[in-house]
Amino acid sequence: MFPAPAGKPLEVVSRFLCPDAEEGALLASPARPVVLVRQKPGSRLSAAIAPGLAEIGAMLPYSPLHHLLLNDYGAPLVMTSANISGEPVLTDNAEVESRLAQVFDACLHHDRSIVHAVDDSVFRVLAGRPRPLRLGRGVAPFEIDLPFDVGTPVLAVGAHMKNTIALAWGRRAVISPHIGEMGSLRGLQRLEQCAGSLQALYQVKAESIVCDAHPTYTTTRWALRQGLPVQRVYHHHAHAAAAWLGDPEDFRNDAMLVFAWDGVGLGPDGMLWGGEALLGRPGDWRRVGTMRPFRLPGGERAGREPWRSAAGLCWEAGLECPLGEASDPLLRRFWREGWNAPPTSAVGRLFDAASVLCGLGTHATFEGQGPMQLEALAAGCPDGGSLAVPVLDLAPRGDTCVVDWTPLILMLLDEESPAPARARAFHEALAQAMLQLARQTRTDTGVERVGFSGGVFQNRLLAERASTLLREDGFEVSWSSMIPVNDAGISCGQIVEFAHRQG
Repeated sequence: MFPAPAGKPLEVVSRFLCPDAEEGALLASPARPVVLVRQKPGSRLSAAIAPGLAEIGAMLPYSPLHHLLLNDYGAPLVMTSANISGEPVLTDNAEVESRLAQVFDACLHHDRSIVHAVDDSVFRVLAGRPRPLRLGRGVAPFEIDLPFDVGTPVLAVGAHMKNTIALAWGRRAVISPHIGEMGSLRGLQRLEQCAGSLQALYQVKAESIVCDAHPTYTTTRWALRQGLPVQRVYHHHAHAAAAWLGDPEDFRNDAMLVFAWDGVGLGPDGMLWGGEALLGRPGDWRRVGTMRPFRLPGGERAGREPWRSAAGLCWEAGLECPLGEASDPLLRRFWREGWNAPPTSAVGRLFDAASVLCGLGTHATFEGQGPMQLEALAAGCPDGGSLAVPVLDLAPRGDTCVVDWTPLILMLLDEESPAPARARAFHEALAQAMLQLARQTRTDTGVERVGFSGGVFQNRLLAERASTLLREDGFEVSWSSMIPVNDAGISCGQIVEFAHRQG
């Protein structure tokens, strides 16, 4: 958090960071969100704040206490949420002191209780427009005027990561503040509190629930216990529906090609999807493209141990994996025989593997660490170097084009090429593959509207390059500036899917 002198709120920020006009306006806006901003070369900010990244999350004071502290101190302060990793923020003074005592020397409490926990909102400017990565303080609950009627009141409970819920009735929908990960008891308690408070605030009682199709998600299990009619929506159908809704000024009730790229989500075929191109509209999606699937050794553990993705991709391509962690013959055998090695098409796991093969670490301490560092590494090679960009082949499999990532793995394994150039070529190849697939779909169907959804498109380098290529080729690119592209937008997409099933 940076001091904000009266009349010159960005003066201190500009000593350390390089905010452009959009980022500066967002920082100084009444919502006072966290904004991802590039650091100045040679900045005196500690390298421990965001190691391996070119941007940091900056914000200005938004309460009188903040102004008093920052003005007196006269320099930036490092701020973080009061929570255990993977759990919602703590709001009770006694619980904060007991559960976080090992990480602080003193507590400054307020004399008023916190009734509703709300995280800071987080934005990143992408393609010249602020895009939310997390809806929270100053922004949510976020209301949407729907261009259709959902009928009876419905509660959408989202997915499992970065979760939000949404309440809709008539032509109105409200997305909750960030709830977060649903893998803990406190996460579930936060969801229940939020569901109750939203319905009480708007005096609307849900008569049905919509949830993810994954049977073991905490949100799915909670929905099935509520005694209300439940509809399930596949994860990437919800992503696509949120992209189709987009922003009010861009809304069109016609077909769209949506690239839904993220970590993993259950697909209708029972496989873990995450690299999909879906054609159609809510209630009628058809998969026209996907990434070549590969088996993921260790399953869910690959999220925090990205070397597993690298190993699975190398082995799937018939290559040896150079990582020491992958040398265990028992692991290779388990992978070969499919024991705890589910197949996936997830681009998020492809990014994980690329970060490992570019030397950015075999383990992650937070979700998305490797892909974020890979983007920063690639941004350090603005001209792309002299490395040839691999061409990813599209092979028809029935009605679906399968994108073969094998040339990417061969390129990433070439340690004679500089890591920044390999990282840049990786991003460029994926953007070019999106263009190839969109062209093929336009030839087959005539559709020229393209949307992005899924956490992969928080990546500025990929999203902006793909958007530029598509627009230069005559496509109309729709990309919401209201609804997060990551899983925080799933609850909104579930509402859209639900409404179109009723009609």
